[in-house]
Amino acid sequence: MRSTEEPVPVAGSPAEAAAAGDTSKSAGFCTGTGAARPGPLQQLHRIALVDVNSFYVSCERAFDPALAGIPVVVLSNNDGCVVARSDEAKALGIKTGEPWFKLADAAPHLGLVQRSSNYELYGDLSSRVMELLGRYALWQEVYSIDESFLGLAGTAEELDTQGADIRAAVARHTGLPVCVGIGTTKTLAKFANRIAKQNKHLGGVCSLDTMDPEVVETIMSRVPVTGLWGVGAKLGKRLGALGIRSVADLKAADPALIRSRFSVTLQRTVLELNGTSCLPLEEERADRQQLIFSRSFSVPVTTAAEMRQVMSIYAQQAAARLEREGQQARVLTAYAGTSHFSQKAASFPSVTVRLQSPTSDPVVLTRAAVGALEDSILEGVPYTKAGVMLSGLSDAGAQPVFDEFVSAHEHRHIGELLGKVADKYGAASIGLGLAGLSSTKPDWTMSRKFFSPRYTTDWDELPVVRAR
Repeated sequence: MRSTEEPVPVAGSPAEAAAAGDTSKSAGFCTGTGAARPGPLQQLHRIALVDVNSFYVSCERAFDPALAGIPVVVLSNNDGCVVARSDEAKALGIKTGEPWFKLADAAPHLGLVQRSSNYELYGDLSSRVMELLGRYALWQEVYSIDESFLGLAGTAEELDTQGADIRAAVARHTGLPVCVGIGTTKTLAKFANRIAKQNKHLGGVCSLDTMDPEVVETIMSRVPVTGLWGVGAKLGKRLGALGIRSVADLKAADPALIRSRFSVTLQRTVLELNGTSCLPLEEERADRQQLIFSRSFSVPVTTAAEMRQVMSIYAQQAAARLEREGQQARVLTAYAGTSHFSQKAASFPSVTVRLQSPTSDPVVLTRAAVGALEDSILEGVPYTKAGVMLSGLSDAGAQPVFDEFVSAHEHRHIGELLGKVADKYGAASIGLGLAGLSSTKPDWTMSRKFFSPRYTTDWDELPVVRAR
C-alpha cells in the first residue's frame, strides 16, 4: 500500500533533507551506495522501474476526463470493497479493502465517484504500456500489471533524459501518468520510483546517480525499514529487536548475519542496498508453478448444472492462457465453496486430477474440470465461489509425448483457434459445450453495477468523438 504521509524533499543540503519532517514518517524513499557521483561522460548500465500512478484509477480517467481532480475508487469483484484509490480518495481517509456498502451513503456528500473493476480495459492498457516501454530498453521484465523493470544505458544525464522521454511517451500514447526510478539494482530502482512519485518537483523521474550521496544517506536514515520493498510489519519488528530500524541500519548490517538470522532473501536486499545486483530477471528464475482462474459469484450457484457451466468457462479461460504463454499443465484442481457466513450447510469440495499427459487442450481440461466436481456438488447448497487451478506447468514441447497420448484436439489446434476468435471478437464470442454462445449471461456472473465501457476491446463500446 502506498504511503499517504507528506513527501520528503530530496533536493538541497543534508540539513534541509533532515529537517523535512519527523524521522518516523515513511513517505520519503531514497537509497544509494554512498559512492561518488559518476563522471559526466561515464557510460552506465542501470535498472529503471516504471510504475503507472494509481493504475486502475488512471485507466478510468484516461477516457473520462471528468474524473480528474476528484476522489475516485475502483471496487473489487461484485463491487465488494475498495481495491484502488485516487490521491483525492486517500486524502479523505478511505482505506484499501474498505467495504463499499459502508461508503455508499456518504459518497454523494464526499463527492466520491466509484467504478467497478474493468479488467478488460486495464489489461489492454497494461499491454500497450508494456509494449511501449520495451522500445526504450535493452531488456525488459514485466513485474506486474502496472510495473516494469527496464535495462537502460548512457551517461547520468542521458539516463535522466531517457526517463523523461519514457514518461512523456506513455502519457502521449496512452494517456496514463507514470513515474520512473533509476538505480544500480532493482531495490534501488524501486526506491527511486517512490521518490519520483512523492516529490512533484522531480517531474516524475528520479535517478540516484544525479543525487547528492550525502542527501541520499541522510534520507535513508530517516526511512523506517518497513518502507523497503519486501519488508513487512512482522519482519520489521524482528529487525527492530536487533536495532535495525531504518533503511540505513539495514544497509549497514552484516549480510552474513542477516542470512543466518533471517533469510537469503533479506540478505539479497542488504546487498542490493549496497549496489550489488542480486535479483535476476523473472524469466531467468522460471519459478511460476501454477495458474488459477477463480471468481466470486454475484448470485450463488445452487445446482450441479450451473456449476458444470462455471467449470467449463473457467477451464477454457485457463486453457487460453496456457496457449498464449506456450505452456502445458499436468495437474488440474477444481474447487468450490459456500460463504463462511451462510446459514445453510457448508460445503467446500476440492478435487485434484492428474492429467494423462501435459496439455493445454481446452477439450481435455474442460472435461477434467467438469468431471472433477460432478459428484461433489450438493443440490440446493448456495456456492459463492469456484475456481480452476492448473499446476505442474511446463513449456509446450519441452518433453516428448507418445502419439497415442496426444488428443486429437491438440492435433487440430482447437485451443489456438478458440484463443484467436476470442481475442478478435470477445471472450463471449465462442466456447465449447456449456461455455458456448448464449444470448444472456448466467445469473452467477460477476456483478459490476458501476462498470465503465471497455473502450479499447469492444466494438460496441468504442469512444465516440463528436465535432461541433
